[in-house]
Amino acid sequence: MKISNPENDQRKLNLTPLIDVVFLLLIFFMVSTTFEKQAKLKIELPEASQQPTTTTAEELIISISEKGVFFVNNNELVNAQTKTLRNALQKITGDERDMPVIIRADANVAHKHVVMAMDVLGGMGFEKVAMATTQTKDSQ
Repeated sequence: MKISNPENDQRKLNLTPLIDVVFLLLIFFMVSTTFEKQAKLKIELPEASQQPTTTTAEELIISISEKGVFFVNNNELVNAQTKTLRNALQKITGDERDMPVIIRADANVAHKHVVMAMDVLGGMGFEKVAMATTQTKDSQ
């Protein structure tokens, strides 16, 4: 026979204050956290002995990161395929093909990515294509 003891019924743990504290912490972290995606792309350019040239405002910049990720005017492409790069260039330039194009490829990027970018540019009719480099640190 089971006898009910009134003291055992009152020993239950009230979870309401604990849940309130957890929700307050969750709200605090949601409000105080900032989700900011940095659009800075760190590219280590190869060196060259040529003097730097000045840039114009009407130019197209294709950046290729060390991992082979393509950026067109600092906008990341979804993949590194020829069709994607061609569509991005077509969207930006339209029918204008005399715009100067600068390829900023990381010094450690695979050669195939640079060749692919140059192939797409050549196939689309761009003639003013340049490679971005840094000046050598030699004292000569």
